Amino acid sequence: MTASTGPTGSGLAAVSTALLAMSRHLEVRDVLQTIVVSARELLDAEYAALGVPDDHGGFAQFVVDGVSEEQWRAIGPLPRQHGVLAAMLHDEKAERLADVREDPRFGGWPRTHPELSDFLGLPVRDGDETLAALFLANKRCLGRGPGGTKVCGFTEEDEELLSILAQHAAIALTNARLYERSRELTIAEERSRLAHELHDAVSQKLFSLRLTAQAVAKLVDRDPVRAKDELQQVAALAAEAADELGAAVIELRPAALAEDGLVNTLRTQVRVLDRAHSARVTLDAPRLRALPAAQEEALLRVAQEALHNALRHSGASRVGVELGRRGAGAFLRVRDDGRGFDPSAVRRAGRHLGLVSMRDRASGVGGTLTVTSAPGQGTTITMEVPGG
Repeated sequence: MTASTGPTGSGLAAVSTALLAMSRHLEVRDVLQTIVVSARELLDAEYAALGVPDDHGGFAQFVVDGVSEEQWRAIGPLPRQHGVLAAMLHDEKAERLADVREDPRFGGWPRTHPELSDFLGLPVRDGDETLAALFLANKRCLGRGPGGTKVCGFTEEDEELLSILAQHAAIALTNARLYERSRELTIAEERSRLAHELHDAVSQKLFSLRLTAQAVAKLVDRDPVRAKDELQQVAALAAEAADELGAAVIELRPAALAEDGLVNTLRTQVRVLDRAHSARVTLDAPRLRALPAAQEEALLRVAQEALHNALRHSGASRVGVELGRRGAGAFLRVRDDGRGFDPSAVRRAGRHLGLVSMRDRASGVGGTLTVTSAPGQGTTITMEVPGG
């Protein structure tokens, strides 16, 4: 079979589809998985994997496609950087082998590992830095050759397509890393802001609580009725301080999105807020398929901000959170029956209620944010994201 000198029209279309898929994600883990899935589909291979090296001769992350979860668990620990894998991490050129098992560097598979034969791999590089090693195995047979024999194995065209994909994968992976570092800085700044807010709010409540308790101590003997009234004020101030503390702790605590998922994380936070506040806080959320990690985090943070506003500023007796599907994406709606406000006063209300930051979070993941409110008619905040 004669290899073509460049990607065919259909090949270029497939590459374009793969590149668009990679560009939709901002989280490193999503980018890695998209690279692997795109590579396997693009080159029609049974297996694909991508390993991100650590500094100790192993892999910090190793993402596979074509292997079931049961198979992956049975295989055991992540592989080490040896044999052909090491060659891809330390050499700039691609490795295209008719049968990896016949290569002198081959050291065998774990007992439960799928049997691999033909092999194509290359490093994903950013300048002089090797970001990852990408490989595919077991090309699906292309047809029949002379004598009716099956024609299998990766071609020069496959190698060229994978090289194009790897170059763009390096860009996508570098961008995702930069995004995560930027987000870490943003989270650190936000946690610092919340810590100051917690200190100021709770300190004021505790100061008032102390003064009122001192006044009660002086009134107990000479004016018991008034002392009783003041004790009720002490109880109210203590409850307010507990509310402030509970809300701030929830915001400061890292959300367990990766472990629990968006719906369960929201459900936990709504349950805590419902117990901590006098307002009734509810969640209506069916089972929702996983969204890109960045979108899930943005939805969670907007929900937290909207809940914060409703419980602290609106005087609402009921706050409802709704999360559901919308096409390939999802929507979030937080509705309260509080005092509302005039959305036309965007500059003043936006700063006070965090609307600017919520809109930034929504637009940052390709979504939209809508605010509906009027004096005396409550507030509804709706966020939509496109999915991935």
